[in-house]
Amino acid sequence: MLVWFSKRMQNWKKALHIIEPETLIRWHRKGFALFWGWKFSRKAGRPSIHSSTIHLIRKIALANPLWGAPRIHGELQKLGINIAQSTLEKYLPKRKRPSPQTWKTFLKNHSKEIVAIDFFIVPTIKFRMLWTLVVLSHDRRKIIHFAVTEHPSGAWTAQQLRNAFPYKQLPKYLLHDRDRNFWGLSRLGAEEIITAYRSPWQNGYVERVIGSIRRECTDHLIVFGARHLRRILKTYQTYYNKSRTHLSLNKDSPVPRRVQAQGNIVAIPKVGGLHHEFRRQAA
Repeated sequence: MLVWFSKRMQNWKKALHIIEPETLIRWHRKGFALFWGWKFSRKAGRPSIHSSTIHLIRKIALANPLWGAPRIHGELQKLGINIAQSTLEKYLPKRKRPSPQTWKTFLKNHSKEIVAIDFFIVPTIKFRMLWTLVVLSHDRRKIIHFAVTEHPSGAWTAQQLRNAFPYKQLPKYLLHDRDRNFWGLSRLGAEEIITAYRSPWQNGYVERVIGSIRRECTDHLIVFGARHLRRILKTYQTYYNKSRTHLSLNKDSPVPRRVQAQGNIVAIPKVGGLHHEFRRQAA
């Protein structure tokens, strides 16, 4: 073809450009595609699908962000809509890469299997420091166990967890921070979930409980010793679990309280009179 053009064009040498063989082949391929695109009409190929089907594909994909094209294709087949999976893939909405699971989602999905533990310090009348261990169930925000010592250690903490669950195994997950007094708890059989460095919000439930204990109990008392503190915390545990209402529990207590609609209302002192529970008594 190039020789034929050279015989019929005058001064063809002035328009001569040096090209590589790959360029000539690329031009040929483009010409081939244009030729066959012109030869066949637009009606060729797969038939177009109805707009309602396209809308349904996108609706299913948005409602089920974890589904891929094969599962959506199977769902359409169950609805009597038969289209090719490759056609379906063209109409799927673009999705962002799913974000990793947040701590809030993890805690919510595993609340029945999580126990959170943490320490807080209470000073005595002689300015000695008492370490108090709190064991909290995430399921109903129930305080399971208190323990008090002047010299905490990993072995002492492990024994307190055995005391908290004497007749059954530990829950699946044990949530705590990086305190050295929690070292070695993996030998108890529970899976440890350790919070990040300086991130108390990752163990927020037990942190809130400790704040409630301080505001509602220990900040209003002078502790004489470990035995005195244990007795105080035991009364507060009973009040917290059976009387105190929680916003996160639809304003119920960890141990559910039944509704009393009849009888005279009386006030029952709790935690030495710091708090009162109101109940109805039969007339």
